Amino acid sequence: MKRLFLLFLLCATTLSALAQKDVKKRGYEPDCFPDGTVIDPWFTQAKEVTLDDILAPRVYVGSAADQVIDDSTVVQTEAIQRIIDLAGAQPEGAVVVFPRGTYLTGALQMRQGVSLYLDEGAVIKGSSDISDYPLVETRIEGQTCKYFSALINANGIRGLRIFGKGKIDGNGLPFWKAFWLRRSWNPQCTNKDEQRPRLVYLSNCSDAEISGITLQNSPFWTTHLYRCDHVRLFNLRILSPAAPVKAPSTDAIDIDACHDIHVKGCYMAVNDDAIALKGGKGPYADQDPNNGANQRIIIEDCEYGFCHGCLTCGSESIHNRNIILRRIKVGKATRLLWLKMRPDTPQQYEYITVEDITGDVTHFLFVRPWTQFFDLQGRTDMPPSYGDHITMRRCHMRCQHFFSVERSDQYRLSNFTFEDLDIAAEHPEYDKTQIDHFVQRKVKIAQATTKDDYTDTTQDGNISKSK
Repeated sequence: MKRLFLLFLLCATTLSALAQKDVKKRGYEPDCFPDGTVIDPWFTQAKEVTLDDILAPRVYVGSAADQVIDDSTVVQTEAIQRIIDLAGAQPEGAVVVFPRGTYLTGALQMRQGVSLYLDEGAVIKGSSDISDYPLVETRIEGQTCKYFSALINANGIRGLRIFGKGKIDGNGLPFWKAFWLRRSWNPQCTNKDEQRPRLVYLSNCSDAEISGITLQNSPFWTTHLYRCDHVRLFNLRILSPAAPVKAPSTDAIDIDACHDIHVKGCYMAVNDDAIALKGGKGPYADQDPNNGANQRIIIEDCEYGFCHGCLTCGSESIHNRNIILRRIKVGKATRLLWLKMRPDTPQQYEYITVEDITGDVTHFLFVRPWTQFFDLQGRTDMPPSYGDHITMRRCHMRCQHFFSVERSDQYRLSNFTFEDLDIAAEHPEYDKTQIDHFVQRKVKIAQATTKDDYTDTTQDGNISKSK
């Protein structure tokens, strides 16, 4: 009887293993977040919304009744806002359609049930007068405070759609010039010292989508999500220049205390971070109810032009968990993965996976203290920070610096995994002792000075000359 039981157990184990192998072979293995949690179908079953998908009535901007005209010199905030308000008053809501033309406006407030569609050639252009962006209680740089409205604002809305083939243009040049002039007068001036609006700000929104359009020339952050969930940012072009006038702090997408955010198919080229994970700052930021973690964020199938960081944790960030950056192409980014470690803020960056990346960066991995505007606010000890369970795999890249990690008593780095890396680096050296439990598998690094002149390194970090 005992033999029969053992034989049955052996057969069952074998069949189970074969079944699991067959599942993997057929592609049925569930896609998971870095901590092993299965990715919700919400991330995989979506498609970009079209105008025909929305059954609500359509309201066309520029009709004789609404008195909005195609004119890039006349600020028409009140007339455009009136259209949005009337659309929101309809029982079924409405889609506000902007036809080809340029519509100059200050801050606009979205309403429940209203979506924006920008036809090809349509441009919503921001006013260059800061007084057209009213002061409101909002969220900026990891703090809840009074600051200027964005160009497009939505708070507490479910089902928002901003989509089409047109552009939202922040008209940022006058603001950028003013910022650099002020910075030349006072090198310590902060972003909040110079008065600039953001381009798009969504707060406390759920089931939202921004897709298909171009977001460009923001005076400040381009797309800011705060306390939002289930937001899709699909097939966007997000642009700001690095020359001839640098567009300061024009992050493409800032995700601030949010969960379940999906960024897919976007092109981002901005003079700051492309994706920045925020959530709060300060020595007691983890105790402030206005702050929070970012969880279950997927950025995939995107292309990057110039930017400071492809994926940046911080600088105003306290907890990021289950973050995936995958299948991206990088052009001229300064850093692929950047962990900004603030010595005045308790931070925990965990379960982050960067995979299937190709292209060129200056720094492959960048981890250092971030001390700009350091302020312990009277706290006598320095709050500890952690980077844990960070995985970088299946990357084929060229960089100047492979491992830009600075040792510090302020933070602890642990459980890093490098796997299936094929890197050409001008500076390939790395110190595994800076990370507790550092795992490497199939890591190939070439010391490169030109595309045709390099030396290979083995996975234990020793360099062997070859050409």
